[in-house]
Amino acid sequence: MCGRFVLTTEEFITLATRFMIENTLNDYAPSYNIAPTQNALVIISQDGKNIASSFKWGLIPQWAKDMSMGAKMINARAETIDEKPSYKKVFFSRRCLVPTSGFYEWRTEGKSKIPYRIYLKETDVFSFAGIWETWLNQNNQPINTFSIITSEANEIVKPVHDRMPVILTPEQENDWLHQLNIDKDYLKSFLKPYDSNKMDIYHVSALVNSPKNNIKELLNRIS
Repeated sequence: MCGRFVLTTEEFITLATRFMIENTLNDYAPSYNIAPTQNALVIISQDGKNIASSFKWGLIPQWAKDMSMGAKMINARAETIDEKPSYKKVFFSRRCLVPTSGFYEWRTEGKSKIPYRIYLKETDVFSFAGIWETWLNQNNQPINTFSIITSEANEIVKPVHDRMPVILTPEQENDWLHQLNIDKDYLKSFLKPYDSNKMDIYHVSALVNSPKNNIKELLNRIS
């Protein structure tokens, strides 16, 4: 699964250049411990343009009675994303990129859970494959939400957890966002474990266990 991630890029202009974003987010700031139900930066396609927005993490289906369902839908399994009622429609029509600099996962050792940071070796920012939805609250106000798609874990993640977020290559990102692309087999071909040779992992402080802690020091390696 993916239950926490980071986006360490200091300046929005860096993200705008990397992902060809055509708008500006004046309130953008890096985050070192993004948790479910919090807002995070996502990129969607509107009229062929890459638009950055701040969406709530945890997809709320249009038919949901309240927001509580979002906390249970932070991840969507790649294997069944085109079958589940909550995800099938948006998989074909509302895909997004979730910019990131890595994610955290916990390995169970006895009664303890040891946190690790997992990231790509050759780049400071990349993207998870995501889907998004708009839910209307009781006041008919729209709330935009998203889920991160997960796959089976690769060899570097497997000792810690059996699932991992789907990481897209830069070459895949445009086709993933393109709203007119509805070729199921082609889209699902992206939803594979990332090459473990291009990734690394290390032990981090237990401070990351609390979403209240959001400081750069969370990235420090624990020997």
